[in-house]
Amino acid sequence: MTFTNAISWFEIPATDLTRATKFYETIFDTQLIPMDMPGIRMRMFALTDMMSGVGGAVVDSGDSHKPSATDGPLIYLNGSPDLQIVLDRVEAAGGKVLMPKTEITPEYGYMALFLDTEGNRIGLHS
Repeated sequence: MTFTNAISWFEIPATDLTRATKFYETIFDTQLIPMDMPGIRMRMFALTDMMSGVGGAVVDSGDSHKPSATDGPLIYLNGSPDLQIVLDRVEAAGGKVLMPKTEITPEYGYMALFLDTEGNRIGLHS
């Protein structure tokens, strides 16, 4: 089996959804979309095409999602065209840069890591 995208959806844990929403809206210069369901509050990243794109959200689900700087999967958010633009906003928005913009290879571009306001280790790729 081969996939068009290896990921179809992701959820970033938040203990303070208002604070986390402000953080991600600030660093990506965007507006997250509220999408609440019983027992879970989400703020979704906007997509050009919901049917073919890879979506995700910042999520407050009580104890079902727990922020972590070391455990669990590491997701890389799209920092294109240049992740440095996003990375430059992280500390002013209340996060911490863990790894500066680093070249992977000329073909695969660049990566960086940051800690968000909720204590999640998140990657950027461009």
